[in-house]
Amino acid sequence: MATIWERPVQYLKGVGPQRARWLSRLGINTVGDLLYHLPRRYEDRTFSRPLQTLVDGETVTARGEVLTVEESTARSGLKIIRAALRHPEGTFYAVWFNQTYLTQILKPGVKVTVTGKVRRLLGFIEIQVADFEIGEDEEGINSGRIVPIYPSTEKLPQRTLRSLIFRALEENAAELPELLPPHLLRQGFFTRAQALREVHFPSTLEKAEEARKRLVLEELFLLQLALGQRRRHLASAQKPYPCRPDGPLVQQFLASLPFTLTPAQERAWREISRDMESPRPMHRLLQGDVGAGKTVVAALALVKAVENGLQGALMAPTEILAEQHFLNLHPLLEKIGIKVGLLTGNLKKELRWRQIAAIARGDIDVVIGTHTLIQEEVSFHRLGLVVIDEQHRFGVRQRTILRRKGEAPDVLVMTATPIPRTLALTLYGDLDLSVIDSLPPGRQPVKTIWIKPSALPRVYNFIRQEAAQGNQAFFVCPLIEESEELNAQAASKLAEELKKFFPEFQIGLLHGRLKLEEKERVMAAFRSGEIKLLVTTSVVEVGVDVPNATVMVIYDADRFGLAQLHQLRGRVGRSDKPSYCILVADKVTPEAQARLKAFTNLRDGFALAEEDLRIRGPGEFFGTRQSGLPELKVADLLRDHQLLPLAREEAWRFLEKDPSLSSPLGRILRQEIALRFAAFRDFVG
Repeated sequence: MATIWERPVQYLKGVGPQRARWLSRLGINTVGDLLYHLPRRYEDRTFSRPLQTLVDGETVTARGEVLTVEESTARSGLKIIRAALRHPEGTFYAVWFNQTYLTQILKPGVKVTVTGKVRRLLGFIEIQVADFEIGEDEEGINSGRIVPIYPSTEKLPQRTLRSLIFRALEENAAELPELLPPHLLRQGFFTRAQALREVHFPSTLEKAEEARKRLVLEELFLLQLALGQRRRHLASAQKPYPCRPDGPLVQQFLASLPFTLTPAQERAWREISRDMESPRPMHRLLQGDVGAGKTVVAALALVKAVENGLQGALMAPTEILAEQHFLNLHPLLEKIGIKVGLLTGNLKKELRWRQIAAIARGDIDVVIGTHTLIQEEVSFHRLGLVVIDEQHRFGVRQRTILRRKGEAPDVLVMTATPIPRTLALTLYGDLDLSVIDSLPPGRQPVKTIWIKPSALPRVYNFIRQEAAQGNQAFFVCPLIEESEELNAQAASKLAEELKKFFPEFQIGLLHGRLKLEEKERVMAAFRSGEIKLLVTTSVVEVGVDVPNATVMVIYDADRFGLAQLHQLRGRVGRSDKPSYCILVADKVTPEAQARLKAFTNLRDGFALAEEDLRIRGPGEFFGTRQSGLPELKVADLLRDHQLLPLAREEAWRFLEKDPSLSSPLGRILRQEIALRFAAFRDFVG
């Protein structure tokens, strides 16, 4: 028998092809999607207290029998329908606007239930109707109770959604298999069927929240089981080419660096190196704040792989970031004889195919690229290490495709977006975790201020003083060229304006449309100090390390997210010199104001991550729609973080007893995971 996740919603009574198309726009394609389409809020439509105690302005629900109906027209042309309704305690009035068809329905003797705001006028009670029910509510779901309000569209009125969900519950709830272990149910959690009934049509608001928590725990429990199964699957593999202990090439690379590793970097490197020497493939997340030095640790891993006769691949989410990594790593690795290649979608066709052939022959030791690396035509000679940057921008499946281009290669994923540890364990529970939790010694906190555009002349005078002392500055704009649609600073225009203001200094322009050779030339001139002032877009968000840069000016800063602002600020303060980040923004939205205030007050990336999560919510913070994180239908990672440890603990406890999910409950859970989380089907099927 098909499960709720396999039954198309179209065949539920009352849906049909047209409604199925409308439901699909809400992400509802199966009966399971419908049952787990939870209310965004509730309205208390239990029948109100005595009429005479109703307060002006409050929202109430009342039922009455139509006595009279009259239609009138306001001066503005608004059509007003006013019905007198008999109530056991007297008469009250219900008012509708621009719904003249009701004069044909509201006949004397018809019973009506109305919900709306109370107005007390000259001793009369009037309810301005927001929702209503003609006759008796046969299903008992639209009035006289706590009523669910769902995310919806114009084509799907609330009453329609309520009716469809009520019907789906009636037909399916009793047969839904239980997913939580029995001991949790004995602790007082609702059964699955009870939870779905109470979350949609609750007897009390407290029961609604209790039901939602049970469904959150269920979803997080399944996610942790899936991650555990993936971890078990990966751990069972044997890699054919375990690395030897660090040899001369690794030592040569370390000796070539103009700095020594911090204790935190050394600790992370020891963990990674130990994994690479293990007969089991590495699966590790490297996390650290901006400027903590993750890239050099990843470069060490790539050098170790090459020293052992293997190839390394570094995949970045954007062409700009891949090019930045290439520009930074190419000179470091080529210096010790490692051949580095770049493979992105914007390479010319002939060059792209030459690179693909060189990778397949093994002529390129380390290839840096984008999603292009996982395309079918790309193959490796002997892929031993996969490094994935900005892991939250990729999915489990994309990571898997690249890993399968080698024979059980080591996998190192990095994120410069600090994620609270609990969330990291939840989202990346299939990975071991290394954290670089300190910055190189001597770094001073970057002073951050927020100014209005009118204060820019004073800022420019300050930058002139900094540049005269041998320091450098970034000017970051949200746009490359001026736009008719967006009122925002354009980099190309600003570069011309600054040439007039700073005639004594060379000014560079860097953006994503420049050819790679031109980007390389501009960055080399900036690193050498030939270019003192660099006007750019967010292409410098990552991977740019210029110790002499002490000032970062960000125009229209309200257009950037907190994580991006933090990355940009991380381009300065990379020496022992005092450094400054200046945000330029005017007339910002309340949300942008909260973001900018938080940014000026907080320096620590993890604290900023928590604040970003609070302001924007987890969907925006993690870019869930763009990333491969499993789409959570119920859980809110910010609101429900207290349930994360319990879900993880219960999942690992279950897997200890039933590692292959082969028990009767295990088989049910395996099927549920495969149907709810497409990214994990390969590991639980």
